[in-house]
Amino acid sequence: MNVKTHHTNRNVVLIAGGAGFLGSHLCEVYLNKGWDVICLDNFHTGTKANVAYLLSHPKFELVRHDIVNPYHAEVDLIFNFACPASPPHYQSNPIKTMKTSVIGTMNLLGLAKRVGARYCQASTSEIYGDPLEHPQTEGYWGNVNPIGIRSCYDEGKRAAETLCMDYHRMHEVDIRLIRIFNTYGPRMDPSDGRVVSNFIVQALQGKDITIYGDGSQTRSFCFVDDLVRGIVAFCDQNKAIGPMNLGNDEEFTVKELAELVLNKIGGKSKIVYKPLPSDDPKLRRPNLNVARDVIGYEPSVTLDQGLDKAIQYFQKVLKPS
Repeated sequence: MNVKTHHTNRNVVLIAGGAGFLGSHLCEVYLNKGWDVICLDNFHTGTKANVAYLLSHPKFELVRHDIVNPYHAEVDLIFNFACPASPPHYQSNPIKTMKTSVIGTMNLLGLAKRVGARYCQASTSEIYGDPLEHPQTEGYWGNVNPIGIRSCYDEGKRAAETLCMDYHRMHEVDIRLIRIFNTYGPRMDPSDGRVVSNFIVQALQGKDITIYGDGSQTRSFCFVDDLVRGIVAFCDQNKAIGPMNLGNDEEFTVKELAELVLNKIGGKSKIVYKPLPSDDPKLRRPNLNVARDVIGYEPSVTLDQGLDKAIQYFQKVLKPS
């Protein structure tokens, strides 16, 4: 099923959460492809600074809007990236997080149904919970606590996937489901509480690096350029609707990440340990076979290379004005 175009000489993409970390990169990509871009954001976690350099572009429109409320526009492609993605942010208002994932997703799927747009859902590796399968394949149903402190996000994203599939089956909405694994890079919020940004910011500020648990839990870290390239390729193709894992399948312990950041930044910071939060996954690594088969996906930026770029970004952001 091809993207349906409602305009004789242009394509229009709606990017919900477009002023966020990943959404802002998507805005840039589609402007470079010649599309008109409508960037929706309520600025709960996104920031105007992420898209300030795009405001003068004639094909870029920034709209302050919360997708919990319906939005109407003639568009050809919809990205739903409008949900807090780090534990401190989504746990700060768990009911709002769930409403964004469920009601917001219903609103955007309803728009896609009405205008015949392709709909791309930013799902997450968190739908696998604390996995009993490793690495995680798209066929794994997950091991999720439905009543824990992370449930607003985990179960909200699982419900969003359900809605996507039901709109696809009942109304033939042309969907793409993307399960995003740990991603880092420029435009991350320095205070978002994710492990890469936490460690870099703490080291740059000369603070101790905080590891929760003993540091043996594993993560697979994908540089933002690799992820966005995979997202765009997946949402542009017509062979599969997903779900599709996207990320980097090289696995590191959290302690290895902390030591790598310390070695790069230096200073007097040392590693300190605190209790592991409830329901924190012990293992996290994507099986990327589907992405390799469908879009020829292969992450190209190593953690060593990507951390250098992320550190440069945070040095600029944290520099006193």
